Amino acid sequence: MAQVEHLRVYPVKGLDGVALDSAAIRPGGTLAHDREYAIFDADGEVINGKRTARIHELATDFDPETDVLTVETPPGECRSFDLEADRASAETFFGEWFDVDVTIRRDESVGHVDRPDMGPSVVSTATLRTVASWFDNLTVAGVRRRLRANVEVSGVPAFWEDRFVGEGTPTFEAGGLRFEGVTPCGRCVVPTRDPDTGEPLPEFRQRFLEKREETFPKWADDDAFDHYYSLMLIARIPEADRGQSLRVGDEVQTDS
Repeated sequence: MAQVEHLRVYPVKGLDGVALDSAAIRPGGTLAHDREYAIFDADGEVINGKRTARIHELATDFDPETDVLTVETPPGECRSFDLEADRASAETFFGEWFDVDVTIRRDESVGHVDRPDMGPSVVSTATLRTVASWFDNLTVAGVRRRLRANVEVSGVPAFWEDRFVGEGTPTFEAGGLRFEGVTPCGRCVVPTRDPDTGEPLPEFRQRFLEKREETFPKWADDDAFDHYYSLMLIARIPEADRGQSLRVGDEVQTDS
């Protein structure tokens, strides 16, 4: 049976994700707590993995119930910050870490997502497994951390998510919530880096491009993809389904 295998949100944009058993759909169509906070420099530009590999040196956890962010820095020193009650301390810490003046902003309606008019990102477990097989030293868990999807679906074939973009493509439902495909996700520099150290895998992009083209599914609409350095679906949840919750274990059904 196809089902929701994992749900993951990224409460502070650019930092580590948090696995959830369930997630409400915000009024804006994104998962609650996803990119709820973001770190900005003095020019209003976000600080994330696209901008600096140093972000990978931080191991973080976040409690959505308390808004407490825990940060571990090498060689294992931990600090905790309440991002509502004591946001200034967190700003001081990150300002020193990134060597810029920063502010931390919160958006509970949509989150600081790259595509605020869209919704959750979706990938299949089989896709992660296939991508891991393209590289000698990558694991499924490692690829999961590199690609940073919100919704992971098991019980479907690799690249299942590709069928939902393009002209006349179907939609799918998960736990009774409708997901409409919008666009494939063009990848940036982040997946090329070790999520723990920031060290790049030099052959990642070229190897990925070659294997992605070689394994591109026949059911996918090639015209919907600008290039083969794309993986993961960006979906939209209709307004009528927002305010409800998605849960791990929810059945996934594809519309014909």
